[in-house]
Amino acid sequence: MQIGFNLPNSGPLSAVASMTEIAVQGEAMGFDYLTMTDHVVLPDTKVPGYPYSESGEFYEDAPTERHEQLIGMAYVAAKTTRIRLVAAVLVVPHRPAVLAAKMLATLDVLSGGRLVVGIGAGWLKTEFDAVVTTPFPERGAVTDEYIDAFRVLWTESAPRFAGRYTRFDGIVLEPKPVQRPHPPIWVGGESGPAVRRAARIGNLWYPIGSNNQHLLDTLPRLSAGIARLRKAAVDAGRDPASVGVGYRVKRYGAAVPPVATDGERRLFSGSEADIVGDLRALRELGVTALDIDFGRPDAAAVIAEMRRFRAAVIEKM
Repeated sequence: MQIGFNLPNSGPLSAVASMTEIAVQGEAMGFDYLTMTDHVVLPDTKVPGYPYSESGEFYEDAPTERHEQLIGMAYVAAKTTRIRLVAAVLVVPHRPAVLAAKMLATLDVLSGGRLVVGIGAGWLKTEFDAVVTTPFPERGAVTDEYIDAFRVLWTESAPRFAGRYTRFDGIVLEPKPVQRPHPPIWVGGESGPAVRRAARIGNLWYPIGSNNQHLLDTLPRLSAGIARLRKAAVDAGRDPASVGVGYRVKRYGAAVPPVATDGERRLFSGSEADIVGDLRALRELGVTALDIDFGRPDAAAVIAEMRRFRAAVIEKM
């Protein structure tokens, strides 16, 4: 199982020195990958609406202070040498398809082939209204089409595409990504359409367990979600074993209520021994990538917790 961590690109921890230190130290500790999130603009985050917390409020302090995802990842690529860089996730409709494909290809080349393209359709209508030119209700269809366009641009010497939302012909996109046939695509989201998208084109399904509309926060719920993914892969004509499973942990330990709404123990609640058991159980389920948000008030505290967690939990799994 690959283990990663969230690199904050918002709030106080997004200060350049802090972000750089966390990335460099995380790589030195041996983490396999780091993640960065994608928002361009945000509304008043004191108004509930965030789908991944019990209260509907963002976890971060000052989340409206935020670096653009892909530029931030390029900066971090230049400060590191080995650790993989995961867009977690790229909100695909935010950027025109050809521009996004070019930026991602450039990032893969400049990082020496360390990019993982996590993708999602997005959820925040206020942001879409300010940023995106395609209709918010059609964001799933836009995402599917743009990803198909990405793969054409990344793999074909004379790319051509004629879709509803993007079309191109007679162009060249070079250099291609270093990774062949293209960087891995990790499909975020927990809904039925997201699972079907992962089954159709994903190298890995990449959910967050705490989505209040589609909870995957207990072992039975996650097991059922993985079963849905496997069936969807068969329906899409793919080998279910060819689609990996990831898991994103936003909070753990005492910060997580111990009992979920299905009456089962919530994953990553409880003691260090409980969390070690969860990691082992998820590995048995077929989870091959898992990342953790080590939210702390400053860089020194984040790094100390990363080091403690590796020794107390990861090295015992």
